[in-house]
Amino acid sequence: MSNAWSIFVIVGTVITVIATFWLIFWSSSQGPEPSGDGADTGHSWDGLTERNEPLPRWWLWLFILTLIFSIVYLVLFPGLGTQNGLLGWSQEAQYDEEVRAAEERYGPLFAKYAALPDDELVHNAEALAVGRSLFANYCSQCHGSLGRGAASFPNLTDDDWLYGGSLSAIEISIKQGRNGVMPALGATFANDAAIDQMVTYVRGMPAGQDTASPAHGMYVALCGVCHGADGSGMTALGAPALNDDIWLYGASPDAVRISIVEGRNGVMPAHDKLLGADRARLLAAYVYSLSAGDDDVQSAAVR
Repeated sequence: MSNAWSIFVIVGTVITVIATFWLIFWSSSQGPEPSGDGADTGHSWDGLTERNEPLPRWWLWLFILTLIFSIVYLVLFPGLGTQNGLLGWSQEAQYDEEVRAAEERYGPLFAKYAALPDDELVHNAEALAVGRSLFANYCSQCHGSLGRGAASFPNLTDDDWLYGGSLSAIEISIKQGRNGVMPALGATFANDAAIDQMVTYVRGMPAGQDTASPAHGMYVALCGVCHGADGSGMTALGAPALNDDIWLYGASPDAVRISIVEGRNGVMPAHDKLLGADRARLLAAYVYSLSAGDDDVQSAAVR
């Protein structure tokens, strides 16, 4: 917050508190004392007469005590612009303190499981249970609580991996993040008919390549470098396979057309600083277990 905004907040808050005090005392001095027989206002409805009967004094003092509390709070805690308050409390400091306390309590547990060899780790029910909790907190918002993904968010329970499905590859994806870019190719086509031919060609690849299609040659020239001449994809680039029936952004003609013409940008944020090495490894083990295809691993993951 800039100094100008800080001054604005301080002045506005102080004026508001003073004005509220004045309003309470001014309004309490108007009209008769609360006695049950306030002055007749001259308004009457269905035989009921409105009288000027102020609130009871105890109710008035509740307002005054609330204002006094607000003043004490603003003196002790941050609330007046950039002023820290006499107690020096801040939400950042409290957050850091709670993080340190949690690290002291749970850090040794994470380190214990993370130190296990890969084969033992992915079969350890307790370690996978910890990884499952981490997944619920950090991954389920995008990939779903069961890891089955959604449009533009990969399904983690199948065997189709953009950057590789080994434990180490998954751990790298979690720690370093990924940036998948499908360039916009709309300008490279002569006309809409050529785009329609490419859409039809790509959508038909799961059933086998149509080498007689007018789009075959253009596919090899434009797309084969990343997706492979046969459409099997390339994990080094994060280019998805096109010869299976798994579609990250949808398999409809419109969805495929948008991918080709406008391109796509997929971002998996890096979690290294947020999680740390031990938590990232446990999380990777759980994600690996979701698609491992090993009954023992699967049962341990949900135990």
